[in-house]
Amino acid sequence: MKTIDISSLPVMEKQQWLQHAIAPRPVCFASTIDKAGNVNLSPFSFFNLFSSNPPIVIFSPARRGRDNTTKHTLENVLEVPECVINIVDYDMVQQVSLSSCEFPKGVNEFIKAGFTSEPATKVKPPMVKEAKIKLECKVNEVKSLGENGGAGQLVIAEVLCMHVDESILGEDGKIDQQKLQLVARLGGDWYCKVSPDNLFKVPKPNTQLGIGVDQLPDSIRNSTTLTGNHLGMLANVHSLPDIDASFADDRVKNIFQYYSVSPSEMEVELHKYAVELLNENQVDKAWQVLLCL
Repeated sequence: MKTIDISSLPVMEKQQWLQHAIAPRPVCFASTIDKAGNVNLSPFSFFNLFSSNPPIVIFSPARRGRDNTTKHTLENVLEVPECVINIVDYDMVQQVSLSSCEFPKGVNEFIKAGFTSEPATKVKPPMVKEAKIKLECKVNEVKSLGENGGAGQLVIAEVLCMHVDESILGEDGKIDQQKLQLVARLGGDWYCKVSPDNLFKVPKPNTQLGIGVDQLPDSIRNSTTLTGNHLGMLANVHSLPDIDASFADDRVKNIFQYYSVSPSEMEVELHKYAVELLNENQVDKAWQVLLCL
């Protein structure tokens, strides 16, 4: 294990290590405006949701590590404390990247990046028409984390309203995660795309407390086949399941038949079967397989 003393590194090297490790990060595509009416559009990956009531998002146009200058976005929200956060999806990622060029103040990144500007309903900065989700926000506070290069400048913004393209809604009228191909920043030039083939669900813990991995039977907890993820799934029950006398499974019968002379090999085979079931989110059936021994 390599140990890195972050405090001893130059600013840009700190950033390199941290941005590769702390990822993926959602992208805030912020449109802002100054007192003279000059519009700025710029992406920031130091961004997330921090409260739903009140609805608060925070992004950070940090001071440049290279020369300790401030970004136009930061200067704008200090003059006009409003912004629109346009959520970035795969269809717009290349244009978003282009807009991050350090154009001179007064240059309109909407034009440079080829985006369409449309008026917001509650704030002065315009919205990006191409974005499928837009958050109109008022800036409640700008909190500086330092005056040196690389120091974060937290823009704490309250969401006043959302605009959501109906094309990404599901039958329930809510956002369908499979239809919104979000992108996120990694380290360096790397991004990732959220698409149906890489989405998976992790059931939230029960309203009743899960028993915990420490309460699993020793043969399961110490398995060399089941991973930590599998143990977490099995331990998210509020009590140890009972053996279902009606449970019948041909594969289990075959395992008992072929490995009856070797209980240790039988256990491994049953655990392998349980792994397959857990990977398919068939937790109840996996438990019954594991309880066969």
